[in-house]
Amino acid sequence: MVQIQLSNVTLLLGAKRIFENLNWEIQRGQRIGLVGANGAGKSSLFKLIQGEHAPELGGLVTRARSISSGYLPQHPELDSTQTAFDAALAGNPRVAEVRAELERVESSLSDPEIYGHEKKLQRALERQSQLVEEYHALGGDSYPERVRSLLLGLGLAEGELSKQLSVLSGGQKKLVGLARLLLVRPDILLLDEPDNHLDLPGKMYLEKLIREYDGTVVIISHDRYLLDAVVTHIAELEDGKLTTFEGDYSSFIADKETRLARQEEMFRAQKHEIDRLAAAIKRYAIWGKVYDNEDFARKAKSMQKRLDKMDKVEKPILERRKMELRLSGWRGSNKVLELEGVSKSFGERRVLTNLNQIIWHGERVGLIGANGAGKSVLMRMILAQETPDAGEIKIGPSVVVGHYAQEHETLDFNQSALDAVRYAGALSESRATAFLLRYLFTYKQVSQKISEFSGGERSRLQLALLVLSGANFLLLDEPTNNLDIASAEVLELALEDFVGTVLVISHDRYFLDRTVERVLVVEDGSLREYVGGYSDYLVAAE
Repeated sequence: MVQIQLSNVTLLLGAKRIFENLNWEIQRGQRIGLVGANGAGKSSLFKLIQGEHAPELGGLVTRARSISSGYLPQHPELDSTQTAFDAALAGNPRVAEVRAELERVESSLSDPEIYGHEKKLQRALERQSQLVEEYHALGGDSYPERVRSLLLGLGLAEGELSKQLSVLSGGQKKLVGLARLLLVRPDILLLDEPDNHLDLPGKMYLEKLIREYDGTVVIISHDRYLLDAVVTHIAELEDGKLTTFEGDYSSFIADKETRLARQEEMFRAQKHEIDRLAAAIKRYAIWGKVYDNEDFARKAKSMQKRLDKMDKVEKPILERRKMELRLSGWRGSNKVLELEGVSKSFGERRVLTNLNQIIWHGERVGLIGANGAGKSVLMRMILAQETPDAGEIKIGPSVVVGHYAQEHETLDFNQSALDAVRYAGALSESRATAFLLRYLFTYKQVSQKISEFSGGERSRLQLALLVLSGANFLLLDEPTNNLDIASAEVLELALEDFVGTVLVISHDRYFLDRTVERVLVVEDGSLREYVGGYSDYLVAAE
Protein backbone atom coordinates (compact mmCIF):
# COMPACT_ATOMS: atom_id res chain seq x y z
CA MET A 1 0.00 0.00 0.00
CA VAL A 2 1.35 3.43 -0.98
CA GLN A 3 1.17 5.70 2.08
CA ILE A 4 2.81 8.84 0.65
CA GLN A 5 3.32 9.67 -3.02
CA LEU A 6 5.35 12.55 -4.45
CA SER A 7 4.49 13.36 -8.07
CA ASN A 8 6.60 15.73 -10.19
CA VAL A 9 7.64 17.67 -7.11
CA THR A 10 9.86 20.72 -7.53
CA LEU A 11 11.23 22.70 -4.59
CA LEU A 12 12.82 26.15 -4.73
CA LEU A 13 14.30 27.78 -1.63
CA GLY A 14 15.18 31.37 -2.47
CA ALA A 15 17.09 31.28 -5.73
CA LYS A 16 18.25 27.69 -5.23
CA ARG A 17 16.52 24.79 -6.96
CA ILE A 18 16.70 21.89 -4.49
CA PHE A 19 15.10 19.27 -6.74
CA GLU A 20 12.91 19.18 -9.85
CA ASN A 21 10.16 16.81 -11.07
CA LEU A 22 10.96 14.38 -8.27
CA ASN A 23 8.80 11.24 -7.96
CA TRP A 24 8.74 8.90 -4.94
CA GLU A 25 6.44 6.32 -3.39
CA ILE A 26 6.72 5.42 0.30
CA GLN A 27 5.00 2.11 0.94
CA ARG A 28 3.73 0.62 4.17
CA GLY A 29 6.27 -1.36 6.18
CA GLN A 30 9.33 -0.10 4.31
CA ARG A 31 12.40 0.99 6.26
CA ILE A 32 14.10 3.46 3.95
CA GLY A 33 17.54 5.00 4.34
CA LEU A 34 17.55 8.47 2.72
CA VAL A 35 21.16 9.27 1.81
CA GLY A 36 23.04 11.99 -0.03
CA ALA A 37 25.73 14.60 0.47
CA ASN A 38 25.30 17.40 3.00
CA GLY A 39 23.20 20.10 1.33
CA ALA A 40 21.59 17.71 -1.17
CA GLY A 41 18.11 18.55 0.20
CA LYS A 42 17.29 15.54 2.41
CA SER A 43 15.94 17.59 5.33
CA SER A 44 14.06 19.84 2.88
CA LEU A 45 12.43 16.73 1.41
CA PHE A 46 11.21 15.70 4.88
CA LYS A 47 9.81 19.20 5.46
CA LEU A 48 8.04 19.03 2.12
CA ILE A 49 6.42 15.71 3.11
CA GLN A 50 5.37 17.26 6.43
CA GLY A 51 3.88 20.32 4.72
CA GLU A 52 6.45 22.82 6.04
CA HIS A 53 7.49 23.46 2.41
CA ALA A 54 5.09 23.59 -0.54
CA PRO A 55 5.92 22.07 -3.95
CA GLU A 56 6.24 24.40 -6.94
CA LEU A 57 4.87 24.20 -10.47
CA GLY A 58 1.91 21.91 -9.80
CA GLY A 59 3.74 19.06 -8.09
CA LEU A 60 1.71 16.95 -5.64
CA VAL A 61 2.32 15.32 -2.27
CA THR A 62 -0.48 12.78 -1.71
CA ARG A 63 -1.17 10.89 1.52
CA ALA A 64 -3.29 7.81 1.98
CA ARG A 65 -6.40 8.45 4.08
CA SER A 66 -5.90 8.52 7.89
CA ILE A 67 -2.12 8.15 7.64
CA SER A 68 -0.20 9.84 10.47
CA SER A 69 3.46 10.79 10.29
CA GLY A 70 5.92 11.97 12.92
CA TYR A 71 9.00 14.05 12.11
CA LEU A 72 12.18 14.27 14.17
CA PRO A 73 14.21 17.27 12.91
CA GLN A 74 17.93 17.63 13.53
CA HIS A 75 17.17 20.22 16.23
CA PRO A 76 13.80 19.47 17.91
CA GLU A 77 11.92 22.41 19.43
CA LEU A 78 10.98 21.53 23.01
CA ASP A 79 9.83 23.41 26.11
CA SER A 80 13.18 24.11 27.80
CA THR A 81 11.52 24.62 31.20
CA GLN A 82 10.40 20.98 31.36
CA THR A 83 12.56 18.16 32.65
CA ALA A 84 13.69 15.51 30.19
CA PHE A 85 11.32 12.97 31.77
CA ASP A 86 8.28 15.28 31.82
CA ALA A 87 8.91 16.39 28.22
CA ALA A 88 9.03 12.76 27.09
CA LEU A 89 6.03 11.83 29.26
CA ALA A 90 3.97 14.55 27.55
CA GLY A 91 5.02 13.28 24.13
CA ASN A 92 1.86 11.22 23.73
CA PRO A 93 -1.00 13.38 25.02
CA ARG A 94 -3.44 10.61 24.15
CA VAL A 95 -2.38 8.69 27.29
CA ALA A 96 -3.57 11.49 29.59
CA GLU A 97 -6.71 11.98 27.51
CA VAL A 98 -7.69 8.30 27.70
CA ARG A 99 -6.96 8.12 31.42
CA ALA A 100 -9.07 11.25 32.11
CA GLU A 101 -11.98 9.95 30.04
CA LEU A 102 -11.73 6.52 31.67
CA GLU A 103 -11.95 8.15 35.10
CA ARG A 104 -15.02 10.11 33.98
CA VAL A 105 -16.75 6.98 32.61
CA GLU A 106 -15.95 4.96 35.75
CA SER A 107 -17.23 7.79 37.92
CA SER A 108 -20.46 7.93 35.90
CA LEU A 109 -21.18 4.27 36.67
CA SER A 110 -22.14 5.29 40.21
CA ASP A 111 -24.60 7.87 38.87
CA PRO A 112 -28.23 6.65 39.39
CA GLU A 113 -29.14 8.13 36.01
CA ILE A 114 -26.62 5.73 34.43
CA TYR A 115 -26.82 2.53 36.46
CA GLY A 116 -30.62 2.85 36.64
CA HIS A 117 -30.94 3.09 32.87
CA GLU A 118 -30.17 -0.15 31.05
CA LYS A 119 -29.22 1.35 27.65
CA LYS A 120 -27.11 4.14 29.15
CA LEU A 121 -25.37 1.64 31.44
CA GLN A 122 -24.67 -0.66 28.49
CA ARG A 123 -23.17 2.22 26.47
CA ALA A 124 -21.05 3.30 29.46
CA LEU A 125 -19.75 -0.23 30.01
CA GLU A 126 -18.91 -0.60 26.30
CA ARG A 127 -17.08 2.73 26.34
CA GLN A 128 -15.24 1.70 29.49
CA SER A 129 -14.14 -1.52 27.81
CA GLN A 130 -12.87 0.39 24.74
CA LEU A 131 -10.96 2.87 26.87
CA VAL A 132 -9.41 0.16 29.06
CA GLU A 133 -8.23 -1.65 25.92
CA GLU A 134 -6.73 1.53 24.43
CA TYR A 135 -5.18 2.53 27.78
CA HIS A 136 -3.43 -0.83 28.09
CA ALA A 137 -2.26 -0.62 24.45
CA LEU A 138 -0.69 2.76 25.26
CA GLY A 139 1.12 1.33 28.27
CA GLY A 140 -1.49 1.86 30.96
CA ASP A 141 -0.23 2.48 34.49
CA SER A 142 3.22 1.27 33.37
CA TYR A 143 3.45 4.12 30.81
CA PRO A 144 5.77 6.29 32.98
CA GLU A 145 8.11 3.32 33.44
CA ARG A 146 8.00 2.68 29.70
CA VAL A 147 9.02 6.33 29.12
CA ARG A 148 11.87 5.99 31.63
CA SER A 149 13.13 2.75 30.06
CA LEU A 150 13.03 4.29 26.57
CA LEU A 151 15.06 7.35 27.65
CA LEU A 152 17.62 5.21 29.48
CA GLY A 153 17.86 2.79 26.55
CA LEU A 154 18.56 5.64 24.12
CA GLY A 155 21.45 6.79 26.31
CA LEU A 156 20.26 9.39 28.84
CA ALA A 157 21.65 8.84 32.34
CA GLU A 158 19.27 8.38 35.27
CA GLY A 159 20.37 11.71 36.77
CA GLU A 160 19.63 13.55 33.52
CA LEU A 161 15.95 12.59 33.49
CA SER A 162 15.15 15.12 36.22
CA LYS A 163 17.21 17.93 34.68
CA GLN A 164 15.59 20.78 32.76
CA LEU A 165 16.06 20.65 29.01
CA SER A 166 17.69 24.10 29.18
CA VAL A 167 20.81 22.57 30.81
CA LEU A 168 21.03 19.53 28.54
CA SER A 169 23.13 19.34 25.37
CA GLY A 170 21.67 19.46 21.88
CA GLY A 171 22.26 15.72 21.54
CA GLN A 172 20.42 14.96 24.78
CA LYS A 173 17.46 17.11 23.72
CA LYS A 174 17.35 15.17 20.47
CA LEU A 175 17.06 11.92 22.43
CA VAL A 176 14.06 13.35 24.26
CA GLY A 177 12.52 14.36 20.92
CA LEU A 178 13.11 10.86 19.56
CA ALA A 179 11.53 9.28 22.66
CA ARG A 180 8.44 11.50 22.32
CA LEU A 181 8.02 10.43 18.71
CA LEU A 182 8.45 6.72 19.44
CA LEU A 183 5.84 6.92 22.20
CA VAL A 184 3.26 8.41 19.80
CA ARG A 185 3.93 5.60 17.29
CA PRO A 186 2.73 7.31 14.06
CA ASP A 187 2.21 5.26 10.89
CA ILE A 188 5.33 6.81 9.34
CA LEU A 189 8.47 7.91 11.19
CA LEU A 190 10.63 10.55 9.47
CA LEU A 191 13.92 10.58 11.40
CA ASP A 192 16.62 13.16 10.54
CA GLU A 193 19.93 11.80 11.86
CA PRO A 194 18.47 10.32 15.09
CA ASP A 195 21.72 8.43 15.77
CA ASN A 196 24.03 11.45 15.66
CA HIS A 197 24.67 11.73 19.41
CA LEU A 198 24.01 8.14 20.50
CA ASP A 199 26.68 5.99 22.10
CA LEU A 200 27.18 2.40 20.91
CA PRO A 201 24.58 0.85 23.27
CA GLY A 202 22.16 3.62 22.26
CA LYS A 203 22.71 2.92 18.55
CA MET A 204 22.08 -0.79 19.08
CA TYR A 205 18.91 0.06 21.02
CA LEU A 206 17.75 2.38 18.22
CA GLU A 207 18.42 -0.31 15.62
CA LYS A 208 16.24 -2.74 17.58
CA LEU A 209 13.44 -0.16 17.87
CA ILE A 210 13.51 0.56 14.11
CA ARG A 211 13.62 -3.13 13.13
CA GLU A 212 10.67 -3.91 15.40
CA TYR A 213 8.67 -0.75 14.62
CA ASP A 214 5.15 -1.61 13.50
CA GLY A 215 5.03 0.99 10.77
CA THR A 216 7.09 2.70 8.11
CA VAL A 217 10.42 4.36 8.83
CA VAL A 218 12.39 6.80 6.66
CA ILE A 219 15.75 7.66 8.22
CA ILE A 220 18.38 10.17 7.17
CA SER A 221 21.71 8.87 8.44
CA HIS A 222 25.40 8.89 7.58
CA ASP A 223 26.01 5.79 9.73
CA ARG A 224 26.75 3.08 7.17
CA TYR A 225 26.69 0.34 9.81
CA LEU A 226 23.18 1.37 10.93
CA LEU A 227 21.96 1.61 7.34
CA ASP A 228 23.17 -1.92 6.69
CA ALA A 229 21.58 -3.17 9.91
CA VAL A 230 18.04 -1.77 9.63
CA VAL A 231 16.93 -0.58 6.18
CA THR A 232 15.06 -2.52 3.51
CA HIS A 233 15.42 0.19 0.86
CA ILE A 234 17.80 3.04 0.00
CA ALA A 235 16.72 6.35 -1.56
CA GLU A 236 19.63 8.54 -2.72
CA LEU A 237 19.12 12.25 -3.36
CA GLU A 238 21.82 13.45 -5.74
CA ASP A 239 21.87 16.34 -8.22
CA GLY A 240 18.19 16.99 -7.46
CA LYS A 241 17.19 13.46 -8.51
CA LEU A 242 16.04 10.53 -6.38
CA THR A 243 17.28 6.99 -7.04
CA THR A 244 15.62 4.11 -5.16
CA PHE A 245 17.02 0.66 -4.48
CA GLU A 246 15.75 -2.40 -2.62
CA GLY A 247 18.40 -3.63 -0.18
CA ASP A 248 20.89 -2.32 2.36
CA TYR A 249 23.48 0.45 1.91
CA SER A 250 26.47 -1.75 1.00
CA SER A 251 24.41 -3.55 -1.68
CA PHE A 252 23.21 -0.16 -2.98
CA ILE A 253 26.79 1.12 -3.35
CA ALA A 254 27.85 -2.04 -5.21
CA ASP A 255 24.80 -1.74 -7.48
CA LYS A 256 25.47 1.98 -8.04
CA GLU A 257 29.02 1.33 -9.16
CA THR A 258 27.76 -1.32 -11.59
CA ARG A 259 25.05 1.03 -12.89
CA LEU A 260 27.51 3.88 -13.42
CA ALA A 261 29.92 1.58 -15.26
CA ARG A 262 27.08 0.34 -17.49
CA GLN A 263 25.87 3.92 -18.09
CA GLU A 264 29.39 5.00 -19.02
CA GLU A 265 29.61 2.11 -21.49
CA MET A 266 26.19 2.99 -23.00
CA PHE A 267 27.11 6.69 -23.15
CA ARG A 268 30.33 5.94 -25.03
CA ALA A 269 28.55 3.57 -27.45
CA GLN A 270 25.79 6.10 -28.09
CA LYS A 271 28.28 8.93 -28.52
CA HIS A 272 30.05 6.83 -31.15
CA GLU A 273 26.71 6.29 -32.92
CA ILE A 274 25.78 10.01 -32.67
CA ASP A 275 29.18 11.02 -34.08
CA ARG A 276 28.76 8.50 -36.92
CA LEU A 277 25.25 9.78 -37.74
CA ALA A 278 26.31 13.44 -37.53
CA ALA A 279 29.21 12.77 -39.92
CA ALA A 280 26.88 10.92 -42.35
CA ILE A 281 24.28 13.74 -42.19
CA LYS A 282 26.94 16.31 -42.96
CA ARG A 283 28.29 14.20 -45.79
CA TYR A 284 24.84 13.59 -47.42
CA ALA A 285 23.92 17.28 -47.02
CA ILE A 286 27.12 18.32 -48.84
CA TRP A 287 26.58 15.72 -51.57
CA GLY A 288 22.97 16.83 -51.97
CA LYS A 289 24.10 20.40 -52.65
CA VAL A 290 27.15 19.52 -54.76
CA TYR A 291 25.32 17.02 -56.97
CA ASP A 292 21.89 18.64 -56.66
CA ASN A 293 20.58 15.21 -55.61
CA GLU A 294 17.24 15.01 -53.74
CA ASP A 295 17.98 11.43 -52.55
CA PHE A 296 21.03 12.61 -50.63
CA ALA A 297 19.04 15.50 -49.12
CA ARG A 298 16.20 13.15 -48.09
CA LYS A 299 18.67 10.75 -46.50
CA ALA A 300 20.24 13.61 -44.55
CA LYS A 301 16.80 14.75 -43.26
CA SER A 302 15.78 11.18 -42.38
CA MET A 303 18.96 10.58 -40.42
CA GLN A 304 18.57 13.95 -38.65
CA LYS A 305 15.06 12.96 -37.54
CA ARG A 306 16.43 9.68 -36.23
CA LEU A 307 19.13 11.58 -34.33
CA ASP A 308 16.62 14.08 -32.89
CA LYS A 309 14.32 11.29 -31.62
CA MET A 310 17.13 9.35 -29.96
CA ASP A 311 16.82 9.08 -26.14
CA LYS A 312 20.12 10.50 -25.02
CA VAL A 313 22.08 8.64 -22.35
CA GLU A 314 23.38 11.12 -19.77
CA LYS A 315 27.12 11.20 -19.20
CA PRO A 316 27.59 9.69 -15.72
CA ILE A 317 29.57 11.60 -13.13
CA LEU A 318 32.12 9.00 -12.08
CA GLU A 319 34.29 11.24 -9.94
CA ARG A 320 32.53 13.82 -7.79
CA ARG A 321 34.32 16.67 -6.09
CA LYS A 322 35.33 15.68 -2.57
CA MET A 323 37.06 17.31 0.32
CA GLU A 324 40.84 17.22 -0.15
CA LEU A 325 42.36 16.01 3.11
CA ARG A 326 46.06 15.21 3.43
CA LEU A 327 47.31 14.61 6.97
CA SER A 328 51.07 14.50 6.54
CA GLY A 329 52.40 14.00 10.10
CA TRP A 330 55.93 12.91 10.92
CA ARG A 331 57.83 10.22 12.86
CA GLY A 332 58.35 11.66 16.36
CA SER A 333 58.83 9.63 19.55
CA ASN A 334 58.38 5.86 19.55
CA LYS A 335 56.36 5.96 22.78
CA VAL A 336 53.63 8.52 22.06
CA LEU A 337 51.40 8.27 25.13
CA GLU A 338 51.76 6.50 28.46
CA LEU A 339 49.22 6.26 31.28
CA GLU A 340 50.66 5.21 34.62
CA GLY A 341 48.16 4.47 37.38
CA VAL A 342 45.80 7.26 36.28
CA SER A 343 42.67 7.80 38.39
CA LYS A 344 40.01 10.50 38.37
CA SER A 345 36.99 11.25 40.54
CA PHE A 346 34.42 14.01 40.69
CA GLY A 347 33.32 14.32 44.32
CA GLU A 348 32.44 10.83 45.47
CA ARG A 349 31.96 9.56 41.93
CA ARG A 350 34.95 7.54 40.76
CA VAL A 351 35.18 7.84 36.97
CA LEU A 352 38.54 6.23 36.11
CA THR A 353 40.65 3.94 38.28
CA ASN A 354 44.34 3.01 37.94
CA LEU A 355 44.61 3.19 34.16
CA ASN A 356 47.81 1.80 32.65
CA GLN A 357 48.28 1.94 28.90
CA ILE A 358 50.90 2.71 26.22
CA ILE A 359 50.19 3.94 22.69
CA TRP A 360 53.10 3.54 20.26
CA HIS A 361 54.02 5.51 17.15
CA GLY A 362 51.91 4.67 14.10
CA GLU A 363 49.05 3.04 16.01
CA ARG A 364 45.40 3.76 15.27
CA VAL A 365 43.49 3.20 18.51
CA GLY A 366 39.73 3.46 19.02
CA LEU A 367 38.38 4.57 22.40
CA ILE A 368 34.78 3.44 22.96
CA GLY A 369 32.28 3.04 25.78
CA ALA A 370 28.84 4.23 26.88
CA ASN A 371 28.13 7.93 27.29
CA GLY A 372 29.32 9.00 30.74
CA ALA A 373 31.83 6.16 31.02
CA GLY A 374 34.78 8.58 31.10
CA LYS A 375 36.06 8.75 27.51
CA SER A 376 35.90 12.54 27.30
CA VAL A 377 37.39 12.87 30.81
CA LEU A 378 40.38 10.80 29.70
CA MET A 379 40.72 12.88 26.53
CA ARG A 380 40.68 16.10 28.54
CA MET A 381 43.39 14.76 30.88
CA ILE A 382 45.59 13.84 27.90
CA LEU A 383 45.09 17.41 26.64
CA ALA A 384 46.00 18.73 30.15
CA GLN A 385 42.54 20.30 30.46
CA GLU A 386 41.90 18.13 33.53
CA THR A 387 44.35 16.96 36.18
CA PRO A 388 44.35 13.30 37.29
CA ASP A 389 43.82 12.68 41.02
CA ALA A 390 46.54 10.05 40.93
CA GLY A 391 49.07 8.70 38.46
CA GLU A 392 50.82 10.34 35.55
CA ILE A 393 50.16 10.98 31.86
CA LYS A 394 53.29 11.16 29.72
CA ILE A 395 53.43 12.52 26.15
CA GLY A 396 56.51 11.65 24.08
CA PRO A 397 59.14 14.45 23.86
CA SER A 398 58.83 14.92 20.09
CA VAL A 399 55.05 14.60 19.92
CA VAL A 400 52.79 17.43 18.73
CA VAL A 401 49.15 16.91 19.63
CA GLY A 402 46.28 17.89 17.31
CA HIS A 403 42.76 17.90 18.73
CA TYR A 404 39.40 17.53 16.98
CA ALA A 405 36.55 18.43 19.40
CA GLN A 406 33.12 16.86 19.08
CA GLU A 407 31.29 20.12 19.84
CA HIS A 408 33.80 22.18 17.79
CA GLU A 409 35.18 23.84 20.95
CA THR A 410 38.54 24.35 19.23
CA LEU A 411 36.92 26.92 16.90
CA ASP A 412 36.39 30.60 17.64
CA PHE A 413 32.83 31.13 16.40
CA ASN A 414 33.38 34.89 16.11
CA GLN A 415 36.16 34.40 13.56
CA SER A 416 35.68 33.94 9.85
CA ALA A 417 36.96 30.73 8.29
CA LEU A 418 39.52 32.83 6.41
CA ASP A 419 40.90 34.40 9.60
CA ALA A 420 41.05 31.02 11.35
CA VAL A 421 43.08 29.48 8.54
CA ARG A 422 45.36 32.51 8.06
CA TYR A 423 46.18 32.57 11.76
CA ALA A 424 46.74 28.81 12.03
CA GLY A 425 48.90 28.47 8.95
CA ALA A 426 50.48 31.94 8.59
CA LEU A 427 49.00 32.09 5.08
CA SER A 428 48.28 35.00 2.79
CA GLU A 429 44.65 35.75 2.03
CA SER A 430 44.84 34.23 -1.44
CA ARG A 431 46.57 31.04 -0.23
CA ALA A 432 44.14 30.70 2.69
CA THR A 433 41.18 31.09 0.32
CA ALA A 434 42.57 28.47 -2.08
CA PHE A 435 43.18 26.16 0.89
CA LEU A 436 39.56 26.47 2.11
CA LEU A 437 38.18 25.82 -1.36
CA ARG A 438 39.81 22.39 -1.20
CA TYR A 439 37.58 21.66 1.81
CA LEU A 440 34.39 22.34 -0.19
CA PHE A 441 33.86 25.90 1.05
CA THR A 442 32.54 28.48 -1.42
CA TYR A 443 34.05 31.92 -1.95
CA LYS A 444 31.12 33.39 -0.03
CA GLN A 445 31.58 31.04 2.95
CA VAL A 446 35.28 31.85 3.27
CA SER A 447 34.48 35.27 4.73
CA GLN A 448 31.47 34.15 6.81
CA LYS A 449 31.62 33.83 10.59
CA ILE A 450 32.05 30.27 11.82
CA SER A 451 28.91 30.74 13.94
CA GLU A 452 26.90 30.76 10.69
CA PHE A 453 28.26 27.38 9.57
CA SER A 454 26.40 24.08 9.73
CA GLY A 455 27.76 21.19 11.77
CA GLY A 456 29.26 19.59 8.66
CA GLU A 457 30.99 22.83 7.63
CA ARG A 458 32.48 23.27 11.11
CA SER A 459 33.70 19.69 10.99
CA ARG A 460 35.46 20.23 7.66
CA LEU A 461 37.05 23.43 9.00
CA GLN A 462 38.35 21.61 12.08
CA LEU A 463 39.92 18.98 9.83
CA ALA A 464 41.50 21.73 7.72
CA LEU A 465 43.01 23.30 10.85
CA LEU A 466 44.33 19.88 11.94
CA VAL A 467 46.26 19.72 8.67
CA LEU A 468 47.78 23.14 9.34
CA SER A 469 48.71 22.19 12.93
CA GLY A 470 51.43 19.83 11.72
CA ALA A 471 50.50 17.42 14.53
CA ASN A 472 51.82 13.87 14.61
CA PHE A 473 49.42 12.65 17.34
CA LEU A 474 45.73 13.18 16.58
CA LEU A 475 43.13 13.10 19.35
CA LEU A 476 39.81 12.87 17.54
CA ASP A 477 36.47 13.09 19.37
CA GLU A 478 33.61 11.86 17.14
CA PRO A 479 35.15 13.21 13.89
CA THR A 480 32.46 11.72 11.60
CA ASN A 481 29.44 12.98 13.56
CA ASN A 482 28.54 15.77 11.12
CA LEU A 483 30.29 14.51 8.00
CA ASP A 484 28.40 13.05 5.07
CA ILE A 485 29.45 9.58 3.91
CA ALA A 486 31.74 10.85 1.11
CA SER A 487 33.67 13.10 3.54
CA ALA A 488 33.90 10.32 6.13
CA GLU A 489 35.46 8.10 3.48
CA VAL A 490 37.98 10.84 2.63
CA LEU A 491 38.92 11.04 6.33
CA GLU A 492 39.35 7.25 6.47
CA LEU A 493 41.76 7.32 3.52
CA ALA A 494 43.66 10.29 4.98
CA LEU A 495 44.14 8.50 8.31
CA GLU A 496 45.36 5.42 6.44
CA ASP A 497 48.16 7.51 4.85
CA PHE A 498 48.91 9.60 7.97
CA VAL A 499 52.50 9.30 9.21
CA GLY A 500 51.65 9.59 12.87
CA THR A 501 49.47 8.22 15.65
CA VAL A 502 45.71 8.40 16.17
CA LEU A 503 43.51 8.02 19.25
CA VAL A 504 39.86 8.38 18.28
CA ILE A 505 36.65 8.42 20.28
CA SER A 506 33.93 7.24 17.94
CA HIS A 507 30.52 5.59 17.92
CA ASP A 508 30.74 5.17 14.14
CA ARG A 509 31.23 1.41 13.91
CA TYR A 510 31.90 1.36 10.17
CA PHE A 511 34.56 4.06 10.62
CA LEU A 512 36.19 2.13 13.46
CA ASP A 513 36.34 -1.02 11.35
CA ARG A 514 37.99 0.93 8.53
CA THR A 515 40.56 2.84 10.60
CA VAL A 516 41.60 1.33 13.95
CA GLU A 517 43.75 -1.70 14.72
CA ARG A 518 43.14 -1.73 18.47
CA VAL A 519 40.09 -0.89 20.59
CA LEU A 520 40.16 0.38 24.18
CA VAL A 521 36.84 0.08 26.00
CA VAL A 522 36.14 2.36 28.98
CA GLU A 523 34.01 0.26 31.32
CA ASP A 524 33.49 0.43 35.08
CA GLY A 525 36.33 2.92 35.39
CA SER A 526 38.92 0.72 33.70
CA LEU A 527 40.34 0.14 30.21
CA ARG A 528 39.86 -3.18 28.43
CA GLU A 529 41.90 -3.84 25.32
CA TYR A 530 40.84 -5.70 22.17
CA VAL A 531 42.93 -6.24 19.04
CA GLY A 532 41.27 -5.28 15.74
CA GLY A 533 38.35 -3.03 14.79
CA TYR A 534 34.83 -2.76 16.15
CA SER A 535 33.61 -6.04 14.62
CA ASP A 536 36.60 -7.88 16.12
CA TYR A 537 35.76 -6.35 19.51
CA LEU A 538 32.12 -7.50 19.19
CA VAL A 539 33.20 -11.09 18.54
CA ALA A 540 35.80 -11.10 21.34
CA ALA A 541 33.44 -9.49 23.87
CA GLU A 542 30.67 -12.08 23.40
